[in-house]
Amino acid sequence: MRVPAIPDWAGPALQKYLARLVDQRGLSQHTIDAYRRDLSQFFDYCDRSGQRSIVEPDRRTARRYLAFLDTLGYSRATISRKASSIRAFYGDAATRGLVSANPFEGVSTPKLNRPLPHAIPARAMAAAIEAIDTGDPVGLRDRAIVETLYATGLRVSELATLSIRDAGGDLIRIRGKGGKMRTVPVGRPAQDALRHYLGSGRSRLAGEAAGNALWVGSRGAPMTPRSLRRAVTRHLATFPHALRHSFATHLLEGGADLRTVQDLLGHTDLATTQIYTAVTRKHLRGMYDQSHPRA
Repeated sequence: MRVPAIPDWAGPALQKYLARLVDQRGLSQHTIDAYRRDLSQFFDYCDRSGQRSIVEPDRRTARRYLAFLDTLGYSRATISRKASSIRAFYGDAATRGLVSANPFEGVSTPKLNRPLPHAIPARAMAAAIEAIDTGDPVGLRDRAIVETLYATGLRVSELATLSIRDAGGDLIRIRGKGGKMRTVPVGRPAQDALRHYLGSGRSRLAGEAAGNALWVGSRGAPMTPRSLRRAVTRHLATFPHALRHSFATHLLEGGADLRTVQDLLGHTDLATTQIYTAVTRKHLRGMYDQSHPRA
């Protein structure tokens, strides 16, 4: 589906809503653009259906729109996301008295076949870290990157924002999605790797453009999330997010409660964290099948 212009009748309410998302929730421009795209598509559909006000769409409109998206070949995940964007807009509008009801409230969306996150086994993780050659500055840096990701569960976008002031202690204060701040402990192996990198690696990599950035590329400039991903993939043959999954899964397997893991990951909704309990159950089932004489 093309990204249409916002109909005149929907423009003022939509622009004010998007401005509130920026001011109150601190959402990124990428997220705001996604909201604008999803809502402009819906309002264009309504406009072509003869509806000329945000108060006119009802549950029938919502159901027909989701069916329309399905005929266009959108995936279940995309349809669910678009419905969520529109539901959030109308929830806000209902709170402000602009509409009497949310037309997407209670309207079912396609069930997602969510794959379980891939968690690297603890022994394999330890072996992969030990295999990183730290005989040069790049190796010292890469080991510190992998150790830090596995020790903290940070997103790569969060890792890229760290400065040299953030390294060295047993806690990291990080600004996550939506500007939400959280504090994450740093384990001793990661602290040691960071200390070796700062002592013998970073100074040999940093150029004039490095500034206070913690992670510096081979050309002397701060590393981007993309270059950090490449560094991890080079050593682990998987994406950095696998380290975040491993961090959460191994904490739960070690006895951490779900709320603690939620806080450490920076998840707003506990339901987002609960998927890791399925990973842990799968691990326990495998151990049972291997060990119990009557499994």
